[in-house]
Amino acid sequence: MAQPKRRWSKERTHLRRSTWKLEAKNIVECPKCHEAVESHKVCKNCGYYNGKEVIKVEENA
Repeated sequence: MAQPKRRWSKERTHLRRSTWKLEAKNIVECPKCHEAVESHKVCKNCGYYNGKEVIKVEENA
Protein backbone atom coordinates (compact mmCIF):
# COMPACT_ATOMS: atom_id res chain seq x y z
CA MET A 1 0.00 0.00 0.00
CA ALA A 2 1.16 3.53 -0.71
CA GLN A 3 2.49 5.51 2.23
CA PRO A 4 2.97 9.27 2.58
CA LYS A 5 6.57 10.38 2.10
CA ARG A 6 6.47 12.81 5.03
CA ARG A 7 4.47 13.23 8.18
CA TRP A 8 2.07 16.20 8.34
CA SER A 9 3.16 18.88 10.76
CA LYS A 10 1.12 19.49 13.92
CA GLU A 11 0.23 22.97 12.68
CA ARG A 12 -1.14 21.64 9.41
CA THR A 13 -3.15 18.95 11.23
CA HIS A 14 -4.62 21.48 13.66
CA LEU A 15 -5.55 23.83 10.81
CA ARG A 16 -7.33 21.03 8.98
CA ARG A 17 -9.26 19.96 12.08
CA SER A 18 -10.26 23.47 13.16
CA THR A 19 -12.10 24.56 10.00
CA TRP A 20 -15.44 22.94 10.94
CA LYS A 21 -16.06 25.85 13.32
CA LEU A 22 -16.00 28.33 10.46
CA GLU A 23 -19.02 26.88 8.68
CA ALA A 24 -22.05 29.15 8.78
CA LYS A 25 -25.29 27.76 10.16
CA ASN A 26 -28.25 27.48 7.84
CA ILE A 27 -30.59 30.26 8.89
CA VAL A 28 -34.00 30.42 7.23
CA GLU A 29 -37.14 32.46 7.76
CA CYS A 30 -39.98 30.94 9.77
CA PRO A 31 -43.02 30.74 7.47
CA LYS A 32 -45.39 31.40 10.38
CA CYS A 33 -43.86 34.44 12.14
CA HIS A 34 -41.01 35.40 9.73
CA GLU A 35 -38.30 35.21 12.40
CA ALA A 36 -34.78 33.98 11.62
CA VAL A 37 -34.53 30.28 12.64
CA GLU A 38 -31.97 27.52 12.12
CA SER A 39 -33.18 25.04 9.52
CA HIS A 40 -34.84 21.86 10.86
CA LYS A 41 -35.38 23.42 14.31
CA VAL A 42 -38.52 24.52 16.16
CA CYS A 43 -39.10 28.27 16.05
CA LYS A 44 -38.56 29.70 19.53
CA ASN A 45 -40.76 32.69 18.77
CA CYS A 46 -43.99 30.91 17.75
CA GLY A 47 -43.30 27.22 18.59
CA TYR A 48 -44.11 25.87 15.10
CA TYR A 49 -42.17 23.32 13.06
CA ASN A 50 -43.21 22.02 9.64
CA GLY A 51 -46.57 23.79 9.85
CA LYS A 52 -47.53 22.20 13.19
CA GLU A 53 -47.47 23.63 16.69
CA VAL A 54 -44.85 21.64 18.57
CA ILE A 55 -44.48 23.70 21.76
CA LYS A 56 -46.81 26.20 23.38
CA VAL A 57 -45.28 29.66 23.66
CA GLU A 58 -46.78 32.16 26.10
CA GLU A 59 -47.06 35.74 24.90
CA ASN A 60 -45.87 38.43 27.29
CA ALA A 61 -48.34 41.31 27.12
